[in-house]
Amino acid sequence: MAVAEITVVPLGTGTPSLSHYLAELEKIVSESGLPSELHAMGTNVEGSLEEIMALTKRLHFRLFQLGALRVSTTLKIDDRTDKQLTLRGKVEAVRRKTG
Repeated sequence: MAVAEITVVPLGTGTPSLSHYLAELEKIVSESGLPSELHAMGTNVEGSLEEIMALTKRLHFRLFQLGALRVSTTLKIDDRTDKQLTLRGKVEAVRRKTG
């Protein structure tokens, strides 16, 4: 199980607000069934590397379907072989250390 942060940004849209594009992407994330957390700068997801890569590709190409002329996608992946990662576990590990 891996944890990833996905940020997908439409460029060349001519609109000052991107929230309607991002709302469409959030529907795809939700429908994927992967545990996820939307935040101000992207979305965190957990799943197998194959699931995360497939989801990222769907999100990237969906923006072209919605009319974006250019799409910038950033993907950060944290993957381990020694123990299972979860979104909640990563946050709790830090909180335990900060009291």
